[in-house]
Amino acid sequence: MVEVPETLPARMYLLAYDLRKKRMTTRGARLGYVLRAAALTELFLDGRLEERRGRPVPGTPGADPYGVRAQIADSRPRPWHHWVRRDARSAVRTVRDELERGGWIRVRGRRVLGLFPAEEITVRDPRVVKDLWGGASSALRGRPVAHVNSYDAAAVALAAAGELRSVLPGSERRRHRRRIAELTARSGPAAPAMRRVIRAQRAAMASAGS
Repeated sequence: MVEVPETLPARMYLLAYDLRKKRMTTRGARLGYVLRAAALTELFLDGRLEERRGRPVPGTPGADPYGVRAQIADSRPRPWHHWVRRDARSAVRTVRDELERGGWIRVRGRRVLGLFPAEEITVRDPRVVKDLWGGASSALRGRPVAHVNSYDAAAVALAAAGELRSVLPGSERRRHRRRIAELTARSGPAAPAMRRVIRAQRAAMASAGS
């Protein structure tokens, strides 16, 4: 049996990797939103975050590997989408470094056109990504939603909201819209909040370009 990372953000980072093209399919702020939403979802599923009046609040004490629960505890109540956006880019570095330390990925610096610094990410064991993708695929097409593993259900919800083409191309999102909605309902408020963040960002970019 293939071992996979324990945390949902680490799993989503690996799911954003395209094994065929050997590169990340999502980067920057968009990937950061996915990872922040994954951290919020993990805490919500485990009861370490709860929802009150449409806002996350601390729940039962427990592990807080990315410090998200502590941020929420130290702040006045704010909506979910605020916490999806907050520190999104630094979340990418945090999860990437975690995976590199754990031996899941290799990170190499390179220069595009010999001038611009960039990173080359390589997954050390492709079976890990295949196993994660298999879990998400099974959640999308398999047993009744109530019996799906909670992290597999969340992976589908987050991949759909974050438009991760490596997991769910647009055609698949449209074909399985009802199933995705059911899995999203199981996974809590963070994925829908991320979807709103991404749509708002896209609308702002379109407005700026017009």
